[in-house]
Amino acid sequence: MTSQSITQAFQERISEGELLNCMRCGFCLPACPTYVETQDEVHSPRGRISLMMAVRNGEIEEVEEVEDSLNVCLGCRACEPACPAGVNYGHMLEEARAIFHEHKKVPLKEKALRQTTLNTLFQDQSKMEKATSLLGFYQRSGLQKTTRKLKVMNFFPEHMRQMEQVLPKITKRKDRQDAAHFPSETESKATVAMFRGCLMDTMFYETNQSTIKLLNKAGCDVVVPDTQGCCGALHGHSGEKNGSINLAKQNIQAFEQVEADYIITNAGGCGAFLHDYGRLLKDDDEWSKRAQQFSNNIVDFSSILVDLNFVEDAKLKVDRQVVTYQDSCHLRNVMGVSEAPRKLIQAIENVEYKEMPQADQCCGSAGIYNLTQPDMSMQILDHKMKKVETTQATTIVTTNPGCLLQMKLGIERQNQSEQIRAVHLADLLLEACY
Repeated sequence: MTSQSITQAFQERISEGELLNCMRCGFCLPACPTYVETQDEVHSPRGRISLMMAVRNGEIEEVEEVEDSLNVCLGCRACEPACPAGVNYGHMLEEARAIFHEHKKVPLKEKALRQTTLNTLFQDQSKMEKATSLLGFYQRSGLQKTTRKLKVMNFFPEHMRQMEQVLPKITKRKDRQDAAHFPSETESKATVAMFRGCLMDTMFYETNQSTIKLLNKAGCDVVVPDTQGCCGALHGHSGEKNGSINLAKQNIQAFEQVEADYIITNAGGCGAFLHDYGRLLKDDDEWSKRAQQFSNNIVDFSSILVDLNFVEDAKLKVDRQVVTYQDSCHLRNVMGVSEAPRKLIQAIENVEYKEMPQADQCCGSAGIYNLTQPDMSMQILDHKMKKVETTQATTIVTTNPGCLLQMKLGIERQNQSEQIRAVHLADLLLEACY
């Protein structure tokens, strides 16, 4: 990787005007988790933008240090709503990461990992299903108990040992429904196409089913296109731009085959990336308009439940509990959805809702960030759990699979698994239906 080639790519692909939109005002600083944790401008949005500009101007030769700074960024995009100038930081971050990835010699170990995950598992849903089926076999066969008894996980880092403890139970393949159409339980108010996701439809299959049942109760006919695939978010966030583009085209084509009023998601990270397909394919003459139309139809399931008066029509009740809500960063910062989940939670009888301080700040999950940057991720998570503690909540609700696993991990790290649970909003709402 040469600084000259990186500089040229920055000049060709990252707009100087976009970089100059940053006024260095500092409004982004208290919104940025990595700056809050480090108090280091190198790990702030305006600091990273300054580094990008310096690379673009050819003022930095040791560009590896710039790449390190970009990799420490969570990509939560909390800086964007805080920015008075409307800087599109997330788009520049992903483009910069893509440039670095395309111009460096990838170590053999990293190359093998990327090939196995991003270019194999996440590109082919059937392979994802086989992989999660193996995880299910591990859970049900007794191997998990044996592994824990022999303390095999002690050979792994602490956060990975704890993550193994909180993985969801995998539904057997034979118990999953392959239906492509789920009719409304009441008079039909809308037809929606469900984006099922790769991990959501395998590791979190039951949450997908909960979402469909809620939509049916709200008066939606639900269609699930069977040729859809991964949203491409992990590829986009990891510099694998071509992989994300290929998946975007596959999904656009899949959803063009069905007639629906909306495309529904129940995972904040996926929803935000789908919402950005228009930007991802803006320079492709064949796909740009199709991508923008697709993006315009993306709606989070919580928003449509509120819009269809699910709160007023449904009878929602649970056992008495104190509930708090952890925002999905991308759902809030990219899709602009924050009130709908809270309104739904507060409509449940016997729920005492307590707003968590700084619920809008990242939990440290950020896709695979907790694997690639474990120290920073766990530092952020431990501080997040102190915020949870102030609410005295017995239930933490969120709307993204990565956030859900991260909050479960936080509960495990605090040895609070007997006192606190973490659930997806869809599962809590279905639990409350009677």
